[in-house]
Amino acid sequence: MGQGQDSTKRKKWKQVQPWERNQIEALLKANHTMREIAQLLGRDRRTIQREKRRGTVQQLDGGYRDVWRYFGDTGQRVAQERAANKGRPLAIGHNHALCQELERLIGKERYSPDAALGWLRKHGQPGIVTICTKTLYRYIDCRLFTGISNKDLPVKREAKKRHKMIRRKAYNNLKGTSIEQRPQQIEARILEGHWEMDCVVGKPGTKACMLVLTERVARQELIFKMKGKTQDCVTAVLDRLERRHGTRFSEVFKTITVDNGSEFLNGERMERSIRSPFKKRTNIYYAHPYCAWERGSNENQNKLIRRFVPKGTDIGKLTYSEVKRIEYWMNHYPRKQFGYKSSSQMSTLKVA
Repeated sequence: MGQGQDSTKRKKWKQVQPWERNQIEALLKANHTMREIAQLLGRDRRTIQREKRRGTVQQLDGGYRDVWRYFGDTGQRVAQERAANKGRPLAIGHNHALCQELERLIGKERYSPDAALGWLRKHGQPGIVTICTKTLYRYIDCRLFTGISNKDLPVKREAKKRHKMIRRKAYNNLKGTSIEQRPQQIEARILEGHWEMDCVVGKPGTKACMLVLTERVARQELIFKMKGKTQDCVTAVLDRLERRHGTRFSEVFKTITVDNGSEFLNGERMERSIRSPFKKRTNIYYAHPYCAWERGSNENQNKLIRRFVPKGTDIGKLTYSEVKRIEYWMNHYPRKQFGYKSSSQMSTLKVA
């Protein structure tokens, strides 16, 4: 037979089958060459050579001399052992489209792995997501992606600590209205228009900071850069918001819950309307000292901001566009609690 006829048309399976191994054993005993066996079985010659190495064992003949013989059963056993040692195939397989999208969303858009998968299930190609969140975290930890690593992930959440409820009044905030007097319906997160407010500070020794407001129902976020962490700067932001919304301000900002920081101690001034000095534009409530969980939505949103503004960043160097870009990202971030819809999709308030 011609040399060009070594390989014939491949059969539909890829792995050598048990019956083929038995035939290889019989043909080798009949002194057939590798090329002849390959042609008879419709296999590539190199496949037969690899199979022979796999199933060949050392024995002693009648004269106590070493001989090497191929056995089909041995080849089958070795093949099964190697297949078992390989473990399960990766669930992501050769899904290159999914890999590229995950690297874009996690590496460039700064989504968490769970948010990235949730967004792809809603907006990606049908059937593109073939793995779960836990599997994705494991793949990233094992460095299976070239474009993302653990450095691109948010800080892993620590186990929740059990807090002992401390009911203390801030010594310098005796006039403020306590959160204990806030209506219970606000705690239930049923109606929009109830906000939490806090300051995000920058590099030690600098004065610039950000005032952040978080709506409790839809988690809508408002971020404002301030020259300093002062009562005047906070009041100026609220005055600007009232000018923007006019008579709607009291509907959009029904209540605002703050901590006992010095910048928030002038609750009476924050509540007073610029349109009518004798009218309240909102109601300010103060959380208990050392009870950050009473403004949990605010604190969680601050962690998202820190993805863009790490601690030690000089906030004074941020431009207006950069601050608003962070705000836009947060309001369009897919959230698991909303079925991976964003705050802008969930909110009925027009605050932008």
